[in-house]
Amino acid sequence: MRPPMKRVDYKVGDKVEVCSKEEGFVGSYFEATIVSCLESGKYVIRYKNLLKDDESQLLMETLLSKDLRPSQPRVRNPSKFQLNQKVDVFYKDGWWVGKIASEKILMENNYYYSVYFDYTHQTIYYPVIKLGFIKSCFGESGSWRHNSYISPS
Repeated sequence: MRPPMKRVDYKVGDKVEVCSKEEGFVGSYFEATIVSCLESGKYVIRYKNLLKDDESQLLMETLLSKDLRPSQPRVRNPSKFQLNQKVDVFYKDGWWVGKIASEKILMENNYYYSVYFDYTHQTIYYPVIKLGFIKSCFGESGSWRHNSYISPS
């Protein structure tokens, strides 16, 4: 049994990813930066790619540590993926977790893989340039193991 993990304490300027819990976006992660650490233990974040409703500036939110994870060491455009390999697809301004469901195919002068998404039970073709995978690594306040982030307790 592994020891309990401590809470992540982020600092202003830290790059994080926000796990979406909104319907239609479950299973996606959006890049953000910590802009303020509140005494309540919450964090004010600014999204990298998401805009306010009026599209005047980048969206900001106040979130708990449990809704965040450190930015991932993601490898983009590897030469080959394996069947059933866990991957991230950059789509609609965020990273969506799926797994490779087919061998690479050539369509319209680009290479594509089909990716299966557990949350939606859909399989969709994406160009290789939109795919990445998570390197396994370890951090002191949380950790990456076998392509998954283990959140601190």
